[in-house]
Amino acid sequence: MSRRINMIIYKTEAEIALMKEAALLVSKTLTEVAKVLKPGMTTMQIDKLCGDFVKDHKAVPSFYNYRGYPYNVCASVNDVVVHGFPNDVPLKDGDIVSVDMGVILNGWHGDHAYTFILGETDAEIIQLVKVTKESLYKGIEKAIVNNRVGDISFAIQEHAEKKHGYGVVRELVGHGLGRNLHEDPQVPNYGKRGNGPKMKENLVLAIEPMINLGTREVYTEDDGWTVRTQDGKAACHFEHDVCVKRGQALILSDYSIIEAAEKANPNLNTSYYN
Repeated sequence: MSRRINMIIYKTEAEIALMKEAALLVSKTLTEVAKVLKPGMTTMQIDKLCGDFVKDHKAVPSFYNYRGYPYNVCASVNDVVVHGFPNDVPLKDGDIVSVDMGVILNGWHGDHAYTFILGETDAEIIQLVKVTKESLYKGIEKAIVNNRVGDISFAIQEHAEKKHGYGVVRELVGHGLGRNLHEDPQVPNYGKRGNGPKMKENLVLAIEPMINLGTREVYTEDDGWTVRTQDGKAACHFEHDVCVKRGQALILSDYSIIEAAEKANPNLNTSYYN
């Protein structure tokens, strides 16, 4: 059985194995998006593709009807930070699209996100995507036994905000993950080293930097979900499912298969890999 300590739920090795299956299904679904994404496609088409793929693999989309959310995925375009509603507006060359989704497989949640660049766009947008992805891995490096959650937060903020001058969103945070989509502890993308709960082995976290090209200030639209940058500049979002271990964190999700499909798709811009 899982052990509950101060509301933080530590998983067994058997449970971690099941969570990895759920996380990998999200990765495989996002890979399907990477294969076909192109200008002219709509985010509603992405939503249907993801929902069908998840159901075909005997799983349930986590987000659908979660607290009333009406879609399978969050599809956030350009200045939408997170929680963007899929719609029928065709995507265009130069757009950046964050696809965030979760699944429930065998009673466990997987939940992560990836930002894609369609075609040619400004160098400053490409750099934002590069740095946001880098900041995710800077945070993951700190997800080890006896570190504190604030060490993850500090590493992300240090790279994205202090080194590169981007706006790190304060209102939205990463979180624990397990049988519930959101568990303790919260994982902010800003903070001080040595603050927050001390992490023990087999704590699973969804670490997810949400980084803005300009100001960190955001607002929520009247739909109660869509979060946009206050200044209308672009935002970027990456998220991995991570298990705290001794010495080095175990990443349960898999970007390598998404990246391979992304590189093979001539409609997507991967120039920041170089």
